[in-house]
Amino acid sequence: MTATVAVHMALVAFGNITDFGTNQQFVRHVLAMDTTFRDPDLMWRAIESPALQNAAYVAVIAWETVTAAVLLYATGLWFRALRRGAADRADRARAASTAGLVMVLLLFGLGFLAIGGEWFAMWQSSKWNGLDAAARNVLLALAALVVVHLPPGPRAHDTLRPGGP
Repeated sequence: MTATVAVHMALVAFGNITDFGTNQQFVRHVLAMDTTFRDPDLMWRAIESPALQNAAYVAVIAWETVTAAVLLYATGLWFRALRRGAADRADRARAASTAGLVMVLLLFGLGFLAIGGEWFAMWQSSKWNGLDAAARNVLLALAALVVVHLPPGPRAHDTLRPGGP
């Protein structure tokens, strides 16, 4: 599961780097709040400065890139731990996976659901609403985090006893 999230985050970062303008428009509109209900009680929150909008988008891409790197590293640790059967390597893989998966949760849970969805009222936009995609990413990261922290099952040699299982 760590590998799945790692590849997903790597592709998200790669897409945002190689097609910078598409999601730049998304971030611009969310921060400007220009497709919300434009409630005067909320519009003071809008960020209309292109420089600040671009800085926020570059920060998101940087976070995605670092997250992908952490998760890819964790994936490598998992493969080494599974191949060698070393418990200490599994602990390092679990720790690295946890760090990367929490980074995903912070980006999509805190960044997109809470800040984008509520603070910038993204939920009000019919065109620039990324809440469903953010929720999918949160769900994927949470599921992976649960699996990563499941206790290891018994090994075959631990359960086999003379005379039968």
